[in-house]
Amino acid sequence: MRLVGQELWIGVAVTTNKRMYMSSSDRDSKRPDKFQHFLNRARVAAERSTCMRRWIGAVIVIDGVEVSSGYVGSPRGTEHCIDVGTCLRKELGIPPGERYELCRSVHAEQNAIINAARTGVSIVGGELYISSERVKGQYDEKSGETSKIYGPCMICAKMILNAGIKAVHMKEEGVGTRTYSLEDLEHALHEEEEALRKGFGQR
Repeated sequence: MRLVGQELWIGVAVTTNKRMYMSSSDRDSKRPDKFQHFLNRARVAAERSTCMRRWIGAVIVIDGVEVSSGYVGSPRGTEHCIDVGTCLRKELGIPPGERYELCRSVHAEQNAIINAARTGVSIVGGELYISSERVKGQYDEKSGETSKIYGPCMICAKMILNAGIKAVHMKEEGVGTRTYSLEDLEHALHEEEEALRKGFGQR
């Protein structure tokens, strides 16, 4: 802070005998609502992702407060996909949304739930916010893979239901946002089971 003539310099801000404030209308126009704020927080968590195909982050919120977060990455103490330089599911030609039990990584939703358990935080009645972004060049755009919101996988959906989370809000960058109720997740599990039943029945 220093005086230059009649002007007061504070960093890069200049005042002339009065303080400068952002008007409440300007501030409100730039301030995200809580829904967007927590999706933004999930996107920040996704920056730590180590998956080669998708960057995904998740935060769990209770009463408007973020209580846990997670991102997609390998179990503690093990090498990440970006470290070994390969994705087993892609190497085996497995389509998106299938055979996640073969994935080296723990999903962001799972890690958010696990991290809450590690720190002794209850997430019953909470809401889960997820941010997902596909890595460019890792999906077949012609097949429509990049225009879908896949939602939580079967493993994550079952964990979410058992954890007592009441809603899931997911943003797929470049596609859109969708909210899943518990009934939506239950229905998705049923549809997936039916699809698997038909698929194995055709073999």
